[in-house]
Amino acid sequence: MPETSSVIAQISPSNMEGWEVYTEAVERRQQGQSITMLAIGDHDFNTPSPTVEACKKALDEGFHDYVDIQGVPELLQAMAKITTQISGLKTSTDEIVATTGGQGALYAGMQAILDPGDHIIIVSPHYVTFPATARAAGAQFTLVDAFAEDGFEPKAAAIRAALKNNTKAILINSPNNPTCAVYSRKTHELIADLCIERDLWLVSDEVYWSMAGEKHFSPRSLPCMRERTLVVNSLSKSHGMTGWRVGWLTAPPQVVSHIVQLNLVSNYGLPDFISRAAAEALDKGYGVEEIAATYKARGEALVDALKETNCVRPVNDPGSMYIVLDVRDVTADGREFAWKLLDEESIAVMPGESFGRSLNGHVRISLCVPEDELKTVAEKICRFVANYSN
Repeated sequence: MPETSSVIAQISPSNMEGWEVYTEAVERRQQGQSITMLAIGDHDFNTPSPTVEACKKALDEGFHDYVDIQGVPELLQAMAKITTQISGLKTSTDEIVATTGGQGALYAGMQAILDPGDHIIIVSPHYVTFPATARAAGAQFTLVDAFAEDGFEPKAAAIRAALKNNTKAILINSPNNPTCAVYSRKTHELIADLCIERDLWLVSDEVYWSMAGEKHFSPRSLPCMRERTLVVNSLSKSHGMTGWRVGWLTAPPQVVSHIVQLNLVSNYGLPDFISRAAAEALDKGYGVEEIAATYKARGEALVDALKETNCVRPVNDPGSMYIVLDVRDVTADGREFAWKLLDEESIAVMPGESFGRSLNGHVRISLCVPEDELKTVAEKICRFVANYSN
């Protein structure tokens, strides 16, 4: 058999960067085992019914054909409008390209700005796919750690120290997955100063904007940053549309035009009927406030339940879809904790190591089950920890 591509082979190392616990949990569930799935951020409730009805209507009206590869005009207009609202910066449709979810936006953006051999700084804790997406572009990367004592906000000095002669970009994620940290305007300004000084791209993943409320700040709105910032966004979390695979990238028009060409040879555009439903969901805000409130309440319920038992310590406040637990009093190895929790309590969580070194000895819990079930999860975790210690 001929050899496969070396680029594909290097995208993810053999340990899958943390996905192995999740994939094992999926296999066990398929085999009939009852597993509490708290490893990924996939809603346990359906997409808001008005969005579903809008999709049905679009199907009934015959929107079944190929669309403009940049995106259906109505969808681009809705994305530009919500981007203006999020950032406070007037955004036009020539700065928007529709993508297959937030990951599609991230992939396209990295392909558009990185050449093989370029270097990118990834602020960590980071979303699991960030390193692999850099590898897919043939880029080198350095992880710059942010720590709990700093509210998981990065230090500009640490980013500066990681700069190389071939550094092309900085990748950040605020509101952050997994820690829910929301970077301050000052932190964004310091990172922007570095980008301007060194003529770097800034890639800003803002998928969780809706769950941060007024605290969210988009660095694209800072002076001289519009022309060097790529913003990754998605309807998956904010609008309860994970399986619909609708996202977008906000970028300078010349970058958008390159990504349209990438779409031409990859996904050839989004489905027409899904695009029209997504446009209506964005315009009408279907589910946004309700979803944010649901996860805030769930996070508070889980944190309160864990405080009552005093067994393991959450390191972040409720504010998104996740709670991160510090398990270092039990074990320094978050992967070991996650595997044993799956084996002994049939609860699937993500090891902190999946998100970078500063979360070694931690685990991330997704809040994608109802409050009463999360309270049961807290009881099981505390029982597990008690037995673990013995």
